Amino acid sequence: MTEKTIYLDNNATTMVDPKVFEAMKPYFCEYYGNPSSMHRFGGQTAKAVAKAREQVKNFLGASDSKEIIFTASGSEGDNMAIRGIIEANKTKKHIITTKVEHPAVLNVFKYFEKQGYDVTYLGVDSKGNIDLNELKNAITNDTAIVSMMYANNETGVILPVEKAAKLVKQINPKIKFHVDAVQAAGKIPIDVKNTDIDLMTIAGHKIHAPKGIGALYVKTGTLLPAFVIGGHQERGKRAGTENVPYIVGLGEACELAQKSLSYEMSEVKRLRDKLEQGIIKSIYNAKINGETENRVPNTTNIGFQYIEGELILLHLSDLGICASSGSACTSGSLEPSHVLKSMGVPFESLHGSIRFSLSRFTKEEEIDYVLKVLPEVIFKLNKISPYQKELKALEEKHK
Repeated sequence: MTEKTIYLDNNATTMVDPKVFEAMKPYFCEYYGNPSSMHRFGGQTAKAVAKAREQVKNFLGASDSKEIIFTASGSEGDNMAIRGIIEANKTKKHIITTKVEHPAVLNVFKYFEKQGYDVTYLGVDSKGNIDLNELKNAITNDTAIVSMMYANNETGVILPVEKAAKLVKQINPKIKFHVDAVQAAGKIPIDVKNTDIDLMTIAGHKIHAPKGIGALYVKTGTLLPAFVIGGHQERGKRAGTENVPYIVGLGEACELAQKSLSYEMSEVKRLRDKLEQGIIKSIYNAKINGETENRVPNTTNIGFQYIEGELILLHLSDLGICASSGSACTSGSLEPSHVLKSMGVPFESLHGSIRFSLSRFTKEEEIDYVLKVLPEVIFKLNKISPYQKELKALEEKHK
């Protein structure tokens, strides 16, 4: 065991930026008034919430801060958007998503499928890309909503959400288009203002804000029923006293993420590429899963052929390295990744695929350490694999 911790699981969650924490602190014990109160003390927190809403608006490129609704998580935002649109269009019984969505979206569609809705699950190719022609052919007069992730949480592959939204609106302007941007926000530029996107979800804990806070963008004119019925908060869409410290934290995190975008797309990408290329060069049975160009700059998904991913993660954990076999919401399952299965990743890589996800806090020496110890781990596991003949053939091919 080692006391060293190298965190390369930032698509699962991120550390809270110390600047975000400092911005939040006064709103726990010093400025703790209810934003809805009429007195000056409550007015101070109301101003803080308004500032954070403006920060999130600017981060997403929205037209009006009223288009931002604070939520408790990305999952809540996805549910609020999808279930709300379906409720607002009760006569429409057809809905569309992709096979590679996060469970927060995929399981909502499966729920409505059980309720009798006709669901189209768009496929992906071997690199994780969708076919817009499949989307075009799937749309009917009965379609209520299309929901598509911006960037895949397991592979980092970026889907053409702006093109897809434009296509949908050209066919039927009444169909609503929702984007789960949880893994894209803070990693690539986002500007919803001049797009046909109606709703967009983000989660604070993916961009160095705390867990338990997120936001949903709802374009002006989009009819969305109340998700939590009660008071007037969040324009009547989500009742309950605002979680002021966390809202402040999300606002600060969005502003910092916006300022860090160029670093994310250059330096974080450089470190990701260094890690990825080092692994591929030194480990003969390593293979990249998914698109290598059109993806977010912090993520790589690598299949280690003919060995078990769980064993790799356990050995890495003993060395202080934190990585993942996929989504944190599905990692308790022994089933192989639904994303990689949808991409047609062959069985020899499917169970041995590991996701490494970096952040702006990742250091070069951490990448160097992983590149030093990972080959030893893989070679050790190769020796106990039941597929010695296949591994030998790969090794010969690699030479």
